[in-house]
Amino acid sequence: MGRSVEKLPTRPDLVPAGAFSYPVQDAKETRWFGFLLLPQFTLLAFSAALDPLRIANQLAQKPLYGWLVYSEEGAPVSSSSGIDIGVHASLEELHSDTYLFVCSGNNGTNAASDASLGRVRRHARFGGKVGGICTGAATLARAGLLTGKKFTLHWENQPGFSEAFPQLAPTPQRFERDGDLLTCGGGTAATELMISLIAEDYGKDFAIAVSDMCLNGSDITIRNEQRSSIAKAISSRNPRVLAVLRAMYDNIETPLTLDELAEHARISRRQIERQFKQLLGEAPAQTYRNIRLDRARTLLMETNMSVTEVAMAAGFNSDNVFSRHFKARYSETPYGHRGRNKAKNRAQE
Repeated sequence: MGRSVEKLPTRPDLVPAGAFSYPVQDAKETRWFGFLLLPQFTLLAFSAALDPLRIANQLAQKPLYGWLVYSEEGAPVSSSSGIDIGVHASLEELHSDTYLFVCSGNNGTNAASDASLGRVRRHARFGGKVGGICTGAATLARAGLLTGKKFTLHWENQPGFSEAFPQLAPTPQRFERDGDLLTCGGGTAATELMISLIAEDYGKDFAIAVSDMCLNGSDITIRNEQRSSIAKAISSRNPRVLAVLRAMYDNIETPLTLDELAEHARISRRQIERQFKQLLGEAPAQTYRNIRLDRARTLLMETNMSVTEVAMAAGFNSDNVFSRHFKARYSETPYGHRGRNKAKNRAQE
């Protein structure tokens, strides 16, 4: 398999200096990641995955994580923005203990050579862990590593992926984990994926500190879909669906009935239900409830309103109903969400 990570010279760049630190007790042996850059990979997704590892080391002032960047032959790789990135080694030199992430861009389906597919396949076969960033899952699919697995890739590339691999179905989530298989849709979802790993290794509080340094926010438990309902509707350019969504956003405290929403859009109730299911993949009632819950979550974080007041402002007449739906969406109660944010704010004072 080539030279091992352990035989590489010490790299002082793994632990950069910083103004803020977060001591970590009982640090584990350095965990190594590899990033295989394929031609026309996306810089944002690659750097969004790498920087949380650097920040974790900076906060701890210890080499919690190491990283090596690979290309197929060891030569610099041109990104989708036309910037060439140098690498540490060729893929042939990959060590078996390295968690390998494949990074690619819009040409993800055909980006990897047959030789690279063989090396990725061999890495997985001999116990190496693999993942995909942005469209990296396409290379894993070509290598036969996604059968029966839950995975994702960037939403823009999912239709083409499904044409190439009709037997595989990516999810709409920002990132997915199925056992040791990790995939994400690229962009800032790569940051969220890495922060989830850091939380597993060194706890939620440390991961939140890393997330805050990335300006990623302190809520590291929520895994939303890559595209919101409003984004899907805008991209569809369907004026009737957009009219219904505008009416939903304009009437949060006193929700409208489905018939009233239909009247706003000058469309029948049945047509609304069919078009929401077709374009957004969910019933209009679910979309409306999620819009109201998102507003409630913002009020809980940014105001001193009581939970009952927040529930009323979001159009819920019952605290119990509000709490049940809030927990189903965010995996915690409104009281727990507010308490966690208050505790975090006190710790930062």
